[in-house]
Amino acid sequence: MVHLISFVTDRFDPAKESPNDINPIPGEALLLWLRERLQALGYNTTRPETEDWGWYVYSERGASSYLVGASGDPESGSDIHWMIQIHKERSLRDKMFGRNKLASNDELSEAVEWLVRGEKDFRNPSVKKEE
Repeated sequence: MVHLISFVTDRFDPAKESPNDINPIPGEALLLWLRERLQALGYNTTRPETEDWGWYVYSERGASSYLVGASGDPESGSDIHWMIQIHKERSLRDKMFGRNKLASNDELSEAVEWLVRGEKDFRNPSVKKEE
């Protein structure tokens, strides 16, 4: 299962981000913003790294570990459409036995949704929880 949280804002400037050496997709600024807030909530969160679909961090608290990705679509003009994706890390054994799945009420996912909805300049927030 993956949780997708999207919104529109002009807060983050892709031109001010570090270059994504794999694919020129922004997302670093969004993850730096999110990292700071997740750390304040007790999540140990890595610095953003590049990927061919954007940027990612690992975030963990207690026994739960996640890959959190972010990307933006600068082609949409000054109001950029941003996407956050959340994947729960699972062991091979967990996958084999169908355990430790990302639940619809997952604590990290709900925290990210709460953070996004709490920003006045993040418009049109949308949450999609896929299996």
